[in-house]
Amino acid sequence: MDSEVALHTSLPAGLDRKESEIYSQLDTGRLPRHIAIIMDGNGRWARQRHLPRIAGHRAGVESVRSTVETAARIHLPALTLYAFSSENWKKRPATEVDFLMRLLRRYLKAEVPTLNKNNIRLEYIGRRHELPEAVQERMAWAQEATAKNSGMVLTLALNYGARMELVDAFTAIVNAAANNGGLNHLKIDEELIDQHLYTRHLPDPDLVVRTSGEMRLSNFLLWQVAYAEIYVTPTHWPDFRGRHLLEAIAEYQTRERRYGGLGEAQAHT
Repeated sequence: MDSEVALHTSLPAGLDRKESEIYSQLDTGRLPRHIAIIMDGNGRWARQRHLPRIAGHRAGVESVRSTVETAARIHLPALTLYAFSSENWKKRPATEVDFLMRLLRRYLKAEVPTLNKNNIRLEYIGRRHELPEAVQERMAWAQEATAKNSGMVLTLALNYGARMELVDAFTAIVNAAANNGGLNHLKIDEELIDQHLYTRHLPDPDLVVRTSGEMRLSNFLLWQVAYAEIYVTPTHWPDFRGRHLLEAIAEYQTRERRYGGLGEAQAHT
C-alpha cells in the first residue's frame, strides 16, 4: 500500500455521486475528529432572492440536514453547529428571534428520527436555561431521544458566546474552590479550564468552516480553536450541502498542522 496516502476503497452508503467523487480522494485516516461550522449568510441568501430573512433561515434547515447526514455517513466523530449566538438576542428583531425559536422547536421534533437512523447523539452548548421554556423542553426531549446513540456527536451551539463560556468556566472554578477549602490553594491551568468549558465532552475542533465569505470567528469557540485550521467558503449557508463539507475536508488535508512548531521542511533545514 502506498506509504504516503491510504485511500479508502469502499464508499460509505448514502453519499451522492459528487460526494462520492470527493470522498474517494480523501485520506480517510486523516479525517478531522471535530468540525465546527459558523452557519452564516441566511439573510444575504434571502436578500439576493428578494425574500424576507426568515426565508433564508427556513432554507438553512435543509443545509443542516444534508451536512449532518454526510458527516455521520463518513463517520466524523463530532460536528458542532453555531445555531444561535448570545448576541442574537440584542442584534436581531424580536420577530426574527421568535421565528428562530419556533423553527428550532420544529427542527428538533422533525429531525430526531433522522438522527436516530444515522446513530447521531445530540448535545448542546450555551446558556440553555435562558432560552424559552418550550424550547428547553423540546431540547431536553430530543437529547434524551438520541442519548443511546453511539455514532457522531452533533452539538448545537444555542445562546452561545465564547466570552460568556469563559466567564461561566471561571465562575464555576472559583465557586468550586470556595466550597472546597477556599481560594488560597487554587491553581488554574489549561486542563482545569478545559474541564469547566461547555465543550468538555468534545475534542477541540480540528477544522472551523465559515460560510458566506466572512473572515472572522464571531465569538465562537475562541479557546478551543487555538490550533484549528480555518476554511472560509463564499457559499451562503442555505446553499451549503454535504459535498461542500467534503470539499472543506479536502482542503484541510492539504494543510500542515504545526501547533506552534516548525513545519516538516523547516525542521530539516
